[in-house]
Amino acid sequence: MLSGDGRSCWPSRGRARARAQARNSLSLPLTGVSICVGAVVKTSANTEKTEEDEKEDRAAQSLLNKLIRSNLVDNTNQVEVLQRDPSSPLYSVKSFEELRLKPQLLQGVYAMGFNRPSKIQENALPLMLAEPPQNLIAQSQSGTGKTAAFVLAMLSQVEPANNHPQCLCLSPTYELALQTGKVIEQMGKFYPELKLAYAVRGNKLERGQKVGEQIVIGTPGTVLDWCSKMKFIDPKKIKVFVLDEADVMIATQGHQDQSIRIQRMLPRNCQMLLFSATFEDSVWKFAQKVVPDPNIIKLKREEETLDTIKQYYVLCNNREEKFQALCNLYGAITIAQAMIFCHTRKTASWLAAELSKEGHQVALLSGEMMVEQRAAVIERFREGKEKVLVTTNVCARGIDVEQVSVVINFDLPVDKDGNPDNETYLHRIGRTGRFGKRGLAVNMVDSKHSMNILNRIQEHFNKKIERLDTDDLDEIEKIAN
Repeated sequence: MLSGDGRSCWPSRGRARARAQARNSLSLPLTGVSICVGAVVKTSANTEKTEEDEKEDRAAQSLLNKLIRSNLVDNTNQVEVLQRDPSSPLYSVKSFEELRLKPQLLQGVYAMGFNRPSKIQENALPLMLAEPPQNLIAQSQSGTGKTAAFVLAMLSQVEPANNHPQCLCLSPTYELALQTGKVIEQMGKFYPELKLAYAVRGNKLERGQKVGEQIVIGTPGTVLDWCSKMKFIDPKKIKVFVLDEADVMIATQGHQDQSIRIQRMLPRNCQMLLFSATFEDSVWKFAQKVVPDPNIIKLKREEETLDTIKQYYVLCNNREEKFQALCNLYGAITIAQAMIFCHTRKTASWLAAELSKEGHQVALLSGEMMVEQRAAVIERFREGKEKVLVTTNVCARGIDVEQVSVVINFDLPVDKDGNPDNETYLHRIGRTGRFGKRGLAVNMVDSKHSMNILNRIQEHFNKKIERLDTDDLDEIEKIAN
């Protein structure tokens, strides 16, 4: 990407890549202002934040997942398809050839390294590419090939000879829009006549100008301006409307209303596709407003099982005793790699420093880091350069590191009202016992309140959590076998 005066404004590390992308025929030279495209999603480092505050930055978490994914996740979830017309046959495909794609698109799919469709693609693509096109609401986690699926749907509908926007994709943030843009550029590599524009703040067009690119990706506020106030886009000519990361979208002030206003300008026969990683009630209500007569693809609740994970708790009186218990654990058993979760950044920083003093190779991950920094920390941990990852809840989801053998809850997960956060507990200790291996989870309890939290977690999962005496070396050794 280039700024208006032609200067590259990518972080220096990525300048060569940026120059290559700027040459790509799908890129729109951003005009008017200098926009720096580093994945900078930064929060103030000065304020002490609890775990709950860390969760607000869902967009940063989503971007992080995209940056650290080197390949598709092998999803174990069962996919449930609810058809708009239950009497019509239900198709799923096992190969991309079955979809009868344009040859240049099939070439793009293979060039991206997709050999066969992922689970979500098997079911979603036949619906998205049906004739006439069908509307879809789909639940899909990061790493399941969802972006590639809707990009394929968009590229399949485009008439390259028509130089006006035909596909519109809304993303919650500028950085996430760029990630989607990368997928379009990769998949459209053999389709040079397709062009892409970014409707993002700072990309200024002249009054009276019309967007000539066939695909537009952008954030809701700017897209709404381009469609209504500035009239750069004629919404009545849009054939495919994609709303990505709906759960992130509605967490951002104003995005929900803006998205609904955009949707209302589109023609009745426009194909509507909505994706979300989660489907709490608020997301569901929003999806139903935006997508009429949908087919629905849901992931059956993930059978994240605790059967392969041994769970223990350790009684302590204060932070220092918790630290001592941790040292005793390390002294007695061989731990390949461990993840340690803390409630606040302050505790996480203190603990990382104490562990370093004891000679451990420690990585620290917390919310004030820029997304690219977080990705680099996770990559180092994944490569085994650090053996201990101390973190707030910012990375409880989506990090697959095969060597994690122990997860330690230095602080138990609670929601903003101080009640047990069972889902977070499951995600945290689910970092161990993956890939069919046996895992170990140790919970630190330091008050009546945290004992009560632990008891309620036990009741919720109907799984007993055994007490562990970390002063008894023999007992610790037993749990490792």
